[in-house]
Amino acid sequence: MINGVINVYKEKGFTSHDVVAKLRKLIHQKKIGHTGTLDPDAIGVLPVCLGHGTKLCDILTDKDKVYEAVMLLGTTTDTQDITGKVLTKNAVNVDECQAVEAIESFLGEYNQIPPMFSALKINGKKLYELARAGIEVERQPRLVTIKSINVNEIDFCEDEKTVTFTVECTKGTYIRTLCQDIGEKLGCGACMKSLKRTRVSKFQLNDSLTLGQIAELVEKGNFLDHVIPVDEMFPNYKKVVICAEYNKLLYNGNSILVEYAKPNEHELFDLEMVRIYDEDSAFIGIYRLEGNVFKSVKMFYDAEN
Repeated sequence: MINGVINVYKEKGFTSHDVVAKLRKLIHQKKIGHTGTLDPDAIGVLPVCLGHGTKLCDILTDKDKVYEAVMLLGTTTDTQDITGKVLTKNAVNVDECQAVEAIESFLGEYNQIPPMFSALKINGKKLYELARAGIEVERQPRLVTIKSINVNEIDFCEDEKTVTFTVECTKGTYIRTLCQDIGEKLGCGACMKSLKRTRVSKFQLNDSLTLGQIAELVEKGNFLDHVIPVDEMFPNYKKVVICAEYNKLLYNGNSILVEYAKPNEHELFDLEMVRIYDEDSAFIGIYRLEGNVFKSVKMFYDAEN
């Protein structure tokens, strides 16, 4: 079984689930999961976890993300992007300075109401399923953080007025909704025209691979060269090797005394979180140091693989 994370470039027209399904066929492995849904029309970085790496899905989903969005002013839709049904068409009586000022005003924390066309669940039903049935339900606003937002280009031509901006945000931020909220602030309405995710945690757009490129790598036998090992996702945690006589405790996920570690590594134990390995360099998991004991936080070891 292949374990780790692959940086996939999700192309337009694919859902995140499509990417996972195609990868399963390419590498002949069932245990695969993605780290955060991208809409079918959105493109960009989609880290996909393989094997034991699927235990990283919740961790990577929580990471900050960076997007490049194109916002269309003067139009609102039921999906908050141009794929939806047009609700309003308004004149855009704002200048470039007003547009920039409104966009930059969203820097920091703000309460965002999730869109009806989303995968969030209310009473066991996904919102987009309700929306498609013509049912709209009340959604509670959620606090999100816009860590940075910068205008890249403003194109106020006669036919349409668009603004391209880059935004770094926390988990759970909907860029479609951000566009709509900016449009409301400007008084003309807006929707998202296009979206590209350029970064998720350490995964950059320039390093991502399309499914076609991955297929070529698999055929040539070079796919593993592009899979990031699970333990490399924790570069700031010190490596600690446990003596072989304590392998049974280690593999069973038991707490491990500091004295069970290799003697020359004791000086590393001033740190709270560590990566623990056995003497054969197999990565066991992430542990927290509490007093003189390492306690398991997340296990990645599987004796069968």
